[in-house]
Amino acid sequence: MARLGLETELIDRDVYKRTLARFREAGVVLPTFGELKDPATIPAPIAERLAGVEPDAPHPLNLFRVHWFNDAERLGRAATPGAIELPPELTGVSARIVVALGERFPMIQAHKVLAAYGCLAPRVVTGQFDPTHHRAIWPSTGNYCRGGVAISRILGCRGVAVLPENMSQERFDWLERWVAEPGDIIRTPGSESNVKEIYDACAALDRDPDAIVFNQFCEYGNYVVHRLCTGAALERVFHAAAEGRPNARLAAFVSATGSAGTIAAGDHLKAALGARIAAVEAVECPTLLYNGFGEHNIQGIGDKHVPLIHNVMNTDFVIGVSDAASDTLLTLFNTDEGRRYLVERRGVDPSFVAGLRAFGISSLCNIVAAVKLAKYHDLGPDDVVLTVATDSADLYGSEVVKATRRYFGNRFDAVAAGETWGRYMAGAGVDHVLELSHVDRKRIFNLGYFTWVEQQGVSLEDFTVRAKQSFWDKLLDLAPAWDAMIERFNAESGAAARLS
Repeated sequence: MARLGLETELIDRDVYKRTLARFREAGVVLPTFGELKDPATIPAPIAERLAGVEPDAPHPLNLFRVHWFNDAERLGRAATPGAIELPPELTGVSARIVVALGERFPMIQAHKVLAAYGCLAPRVVTGQFDPTHHRAIWPSTGNYCRGGVAISRILGCRGVAVLPENMSQERFDWLERWVAEPGDIIRTPGSESNVKEIYDACAALDRDPDAIVFNQFCEYGNYVVHRLCTGAALERVFHAAAEGRPNARLAAFVSATGSAGTIAAGDHLKAALGARIAAVEAVECPTLLYNGFGEHNIQGIGDKHVPLIHNVMNTDFVIGVSDAASDTLLTLFNTDEGRRYLVERRGVDPSFVAGLRAFGISSLCNIVAAVKLAKYHDLGPDDVVLTVATDSADLYGSEVVKATRRYFGNRFDAVAAGETWGRYMAGAGVDHVLELSHVDRKRIFNLGYFTWVEQQGVSLEDFTVRAKQSFWDKLLDLAPAWDAMIERFNAESGAAARLS
């Protein structure tokens, strides 16, 4: 239970008391899950003070910006989460592809800080994490560990990032500025596809009783916070897109699997709006599609395993996208030659092209998958496909250089731009698109056994119960229970009262 983050009772009163004292001293107030779902409910004194806080500072009040409703400047609050609708001149399809923007989140400019908070907050209020001496271990392929390190710094404790050594240089540059000590960045062998090596490093760290591993791949706080908060935010995005369009319908939600946190929003969107759920992975490592393996560079969608918190039996499609698509589209969208081609030859509005930097590598993977799904189902202008841009191109300048060298011989010109758009946007096909039958879902579900039961020690009962939708729906009961504990914790620390 402690490993899965399902507790709703106080576990260690002494740890709880020490944490209260630390938060009281540091002025840390914890937002409830309900406040992050609907930031209009954040208390007025906190909202007023927040207006004067720089969004990327390690300031305790920035915890109240860990939601989808930050405005473009990330200083105020928007009525609708930031999103971009892609024009058909770019996508080559008439379906409406709408992308929610993760770059508006605080401190790391990526939405994975929400997952980090969703895993941390239950451990704090149940007395399982002591910031006065515990080290918080954050395993990921890049953004989740940055979110965890940012929150750890706010709490005044050591946050340790565990990530593959071949991730983008910009990630490591950011981590070097935020960690307490250089040794708090642990580089594991390999790249995006080497999640098992991350698990192995965490297993070694976990032998230290002062190390607490926040494993996003198996902590249900990650699932709950995304189903509750990201799901509601994306529902708001859809209703904004559907305004004045009475025939609009949400055809699908598309999300790379990663830790399977973000894709949990699909459970909300399916229940509320009937959307189908599409999981995305790299064709170079087709774990869900073909029980396959390999290596790829779509940073942010770790694979060769099925996350414990992935509700496989509620997933409708698996879509494979090549890392050649995301790498070369990153180059197209972030070079003068590429942007000029889109404006002059494809007729894309210049002001829209200027905003393409909002899409990082996994964002482009999601976009290509959305185009493929639109073609597979012959979707039209009344059909909306929602997806997410986890982060922006700001994290991938070094990857543009690598892609230009790898694919274009260090020369990206108008011809290369045309070939890239033609091959990976206009030419995106319906290959590697699998509409899941019940048998397909069972195959993928069973594949997770080898990681979680045999390797990670999850009980067979805790593993198999996940085949039932009722199990996942029952998880939503955790949120009000945790919120009640957060409110009690804040009242006992007294930090909130000092802000009034």
